[in-house]
Amino acid sequence: MSPTPTARVRTAALVAALLVGLTACGGTTKGDGDPGAASGGPTASADPDAPLREGVKMAFLPKQLNNPYSDIEGEGGKEGVEELKGEFKLVGPNDASASSQVSYINTLIQQQQDVIGIAANDQNAVCPSLKQAREAGIKVVSFDSDAAKDCRDVFVNQATAQGIGEKLVEMASQLAGGSGEIAVLSATPNATNQNAWIAVVETELAKPQNSGLKLVKTVYGNDDDQKSFQEAQGLLQAHPDLEVIVAPTTVGIAAAARYVGSSSYKGKVAVTGLGTPNQMREHVKNGTVERFALWDPADIGYLAAHAGVALASGRITGAQGEEFTAGRLGDYTIGADGEVVLGPPTVFDAANIDQFDF
Repeated sequence: MSPTPTARVRTAALVAALLVGLTACGGTTKGDGDPGAASGGPTASADPDAPLREGVKMAFLPKQLNNPYSDIEGEGGKEGVEELKGEFKLVGPNDASASSQVSYINTLIQQQQDVIGIAANDQNAVCPSLKQAREAGIKVVSFDSDAAKDCRDVFVNQATAQGIGEKLVEMASQLAGGSGEIAVLSATPNATNQNAWIAVVETELAKPQNSGLKLVKTVYGNDDDQKSFQEAQGLLQAHPDLEVIVAPTTVGIAAAARYVGSSSYKGKVAVTGLGTPNQMREHVKNGTVERFALWDPADIGYLAAHAGVALASGRITGAQGEEFTAGRLGDYTIGADGEVVLGPPTVFDAANIDQFDF
């Protein structure tokens, strides 16, 4: 049987995608003027009454596998995809390096997935391959950590960068008593979301009400437990007057808490940031960590799944103002630049941590 015209077009697009994808494995970024680059932004019209497709193949590509935070996101994605009678796939690297996700995207194009959900390790390194995916008819939903805006259809943001940055400074100020030295222990130097939050932290620290706080250093643990542990140790050796370590990453905050809790700094240096209740429960209960914040990462994956199926069904295109329903989470409206915000972060402490199990 000869392929249909639609099949031939799709096959040609896939071949082109693979050829270009081979050149993208080095992690370089094509300029906006590349002839084959996707233009970005919605071009079709949404039909909010279109039936939700069954059997949508949606692959999730987190920053790295075997990361407690990413694992929970994946579980939420699986819940959402299967709830909508789709086919869920989880793939990804074991490290969170900048270009480690590129080869996985190219493989997902070959496999003709309907939707790729990605938490980008580097918003530009993954862009050429994501553009090729879109040219092959695959919808792209970034979640947690955005890809460049012209490389995806929708971005599911856990909270606004402004809200997260303000919360980090608020907690640091409370723990330092309004003044003192603080340091940031982040993920990778190229992590889109952490860098956006740190930029807000720096802006907030420049305001008069936070003039008593001094950011002495930002270091990177690369979301590796041992390196994050060593970076926390190094911070305290280099800055003996440090009051608070702020780690906007679940790997970093757990490693910093483990170091401080097992050292003479316990009770003298506070640790805060973004972590999961199950990961941080021990440190809260033994008094090392007083408070930290996060959203439910399972909800991010769940919301990304619903956005992905809505895109594949034609209910939304990623244009500002479009609305869709995300199951148990309710209704969402797409904001500027295709962004969907899950909601504000929750602060966890000894009084409420046992109410959460993730």
